[in-house]
Amino acid sequence: MIDVQRLRVLRAVADHGSFSKAAAALRLTPSAVSQHVAVLERSLGAQVVARSTRGATLTQAGRIMVGAAESVVAELEQAKQQVERLSTGRVQLTVATFTSGGRHLLPGTLPRFTATHPSVLLHVREGEPEDTLPLVRQGAVDLALAYHFDGPLPLGPGPSSGLQWTALLEDPLHVVMPEGHRLAGRESLDIAELAAEPWVLGCLKTGAYLRRYAERAGFEPEVRGTTTDYFFARSLVAAGMGISLIPSIALVPAVPGLHAVPVEPPAPTRHIGVVTIGRRRDHPHVTAFIQALREQATPQ
Repeated sequence: MIDVQRLRVLRAVADHGSFSKAAAALRLTPSAVSQHVAVLERSLGAQVVARSTRGATLTQAGRIMVGAAESVVAELEQAKQQVERLSTGRVQLTVATFTSGGRHLLPGTLPRFTATHPSVLLHVREGEPEDTLPLVRQGAVDLALAYHFDGPLPLGPGPSSGLQWTALLEDPLHVVMPEGHRLAGRESLDIAELAAEPWVLGCLKTGAYLRRYAERAGFEPEVRGTTTDYFFARSLVAAGMGISLIPSIALVPAVPGLHAVPVEPPAPTRHIGVVTIGRRRDHPHVTAFIQALREQATPQ
């Protein structure tokens, strides 16, 4: 019989890419992690981890076992929730969200949902998609508000294990600048027109996105400020640090003295949606919450 703890250890190795990092995450020693993996390999009669000086990577057998591990852990988490319901008599629904998406969608979605499902106990967890999507896979959260730009959905390390994406809204980015800026009166801007401007970054992903667009336009952006909060980034713009690239939904609440100008096509855009795992997608309360999100995201 395969030990569940060894499956948890293997999944941690897959997530972190090394025995030492997996050990730190699990609060074990690297030697203990190595022993768990070795025993698992002996029980399977196959190598699950390829070890090298660059770290640890899964073999094909390892990828199969991690997929199984995520299914087992998710089932155990759901069983735990069912047992808790027996004692509390209430259904729990855990929603993960990134900051600006949660601030935009959840204040309207939560009362919309609870009005028709008053017995459901809601929990909200904040985090970036690369942190929350693994939690969906593991069954630790029921659904997650997430986003991606023009690349793939940020599934994070390891297999996707049946994650499903439901699109909610498009969130185009705007150039934010002081009202007195020479370009503030424009109806739209080409990124190339901003080659000489200093920039403030509102998050690392937006910064990477800006650099890709700037490279296509033939310039390297001069970055004078870096933050992980769009409101703080706009405050720095208002203080004269530079201009910034901000998603539409992060333009609220307004910062006095600033002006936002749309970017000309092909405009950089965040794609916002909700992520579920296949076996949870059709649960009545998950379905109802997604419907409440879609209603909130649809312009009235």
